[in-house]
Parts: sequence; structure tokens; C-alpha cells
Amino acid sequence: MTNVGILGIGSYTPEKVFTNFDFEKIMDTSDEWIREMTGIEERRFAEDMETSEMAFIAAERALEDSGLNKEDIDFVIVATSTGDHKFPSVANLIQERLGLNNVPSMDQLAACTGFIYGLSTAEMFVKSGNYKNILVVGADKLTNITDFDDRSTAVLFGDGAGAVVVGEVDEGFGIKSFELGSKGSGAKYLYGDKELGYIRMNGREVFKFAVRQMGESSVAVTDKAGLNKDDIDMLIPHQANIRIMNAARERMGLPYDKMSVTVDKYGNTSAASIPLSMDYEVKRNRIKPGDNIVLVGFGGGLTWGAVCLTWGTKKEDS
Repeated sequence: MTNVGILGIGSYTPEKVFTNFDFEKIMDTSDEWIREMTGIEERRFAEDMETSEMAFIAAERALEDSGLNKEDIDFVIVATSTGDHKFPSVANLIQERLGLNNVPSMDQLAACTGFIYGLSTAEMFVKSGNYKNILVVGADKLTNITDFDDRSTAVLFGDGAGAVVVGEVDEGFGIKSFELGSKGSGAKYLYGDKELGYIRMNGREVFKFAVRQMGESSVAVTDKAGLNKDDIDMLIPHQANIRIMNAARERMGLPYDKMSVTVDKYGNTSAASIPLSMDYEVKRNRIKPGDNIVLVGFGGGLTWGAVCLTWGTKKEDS
């Protein structure tokens, strides 16, 4: 059986920082309320940069980290809800910029769960033997679809991108289990408004769904991997809301220091959220070869997904 894991990782966040105090200047809200309700202190805005540009930078960084050449990539998957155009896909655009002639590419839309869907899809493609090294990117420019007159949602979102290279790894490393799901009947609670294209959310219903599903999915993939809570070194939840994240962590029975928290710095970056957080922790040496990690997310659709993996690629790394 082929073992499939992450060979390299990279991310990108725009330079412009927009703080809670900046929101105080344009709407009736406060830094204290935003931090208490969401855990967010600031977020990044891409301004004139489009989704594909952020995705491209993150992809190049993941490629460099993997040690592979561009020519080694034989498939490109991008998870996004905010493509530059209706078509071509963001994956098409970065495939061309990377010079990957004739390599298949596609976008996947599962909202904030998109990266989990993309990572799981890549694992299955590599295991099939049809592809060897797959670039998976989660990227969103949520400021393009944020209604800045809606204070219940405007303070939540930021822009960014995260990317990984997926390929074969040594025995003992890589993806151990995954779970994907969706509930179309819940689409009315979190969706893109058809007329204006803005994000619309029933916060109460989304909160209840996310608290339950994030915890259940985290436990499910841990069990499927044949592990228990004491084996998990880090939980990397979708960075939507610190209260939702803590609920998932508590359901797992993990201490706070075993959960990745970047929501304070970047806000909710949708499909970029999980790979961006993962890269943040790797760069700070909080994720090391041999560590067992649970990635879990939820999003509009409603969708959800989780992955349990062991970090690293080679036996000598550990």
C-alpha cells in the first residue's frame, strides 16, 4: 500500500493589516467585542492582489520546501470560493504561471472545507498510481465577497493562501484517515448571496453545527487511524471562531497548547485557513517529523471534513 503525505508546505498572507480598531472607525463595533466573540484581533487584506496571485506565491513556496522541481508536479488542485473569474479556474492560472504544460488542473469548491477535500482527493489520486506529485492549494480573497455594511460578518474574514505538495512518503508517515461530508439542507445558513455575491450567514445555526461537527469529525478520524487522544500532538482546526475551535479541542480532550491558533492574526481565510495555520506551526517548529496531526474544518454547503496524518516523509527524519 502506497503511503501518501505532505512533501512540502508554503503560505502567503498579504501585507495590509486591518485591525479591530480599524473596524471601530467604520462601523458600530469594538475591539473588545470582536475579540471576545471570535478571538480575532486583526486580519490581512489583499487589496489589488487576486486569489490566483496569492495561490501562486504559496505554491512556489511549497515547491521550494518540497525540494522538487516544477516539472515533477503532475496535477494541480486549488480549493477556493473566490476565483479570479468564473472560468478559467485558479488552478488553470497558476498551472500556466508555473509553466506546467498539459498538466491537469482543477478548482474544488467546498467553501472553508475546501482544503480538506483537496488534500483527500490528492491522496486518492496518488494512491491510484496515476499521478505522483500533486500540488494542493487553499486560497481565498474573502474581501471580494464580504459585505462591509454587515457587521455580523464583516469583522470575520481575511485573505490568504496555503499550499502543500502531496506525494509518496515512507511507511509510518502520511495520511492515516480522512472523513468528508455535506448537508445540503443547511445551505441556507451559510451561502453566497446570488444577487450581490456577498457572504450571508445565520451565525447561531452555523455555530451549533460547527461545534458539533468539528468535534465529531476530529474524534472519528482519530479512531479510524487507530489512535487515541494521547497520540495526537496537534489539532489544526479551521480558524473560524475561537469558541468553535475550543469546543472541538475539548471534545478531543486536548489541552490548549496542542491546538493551532492563528485566527487572532489572520481571521477566517476560508480554504486557506488550515494550510496557512499548518505552515505557521511548522515554521515555528511546533510540528515535527513523527507528530500526529488532526486537520478539521467546516464550511458553507454545509460541508465538513477531517484528516489525521503523521508529519514527515522519511524514516531518517524522525
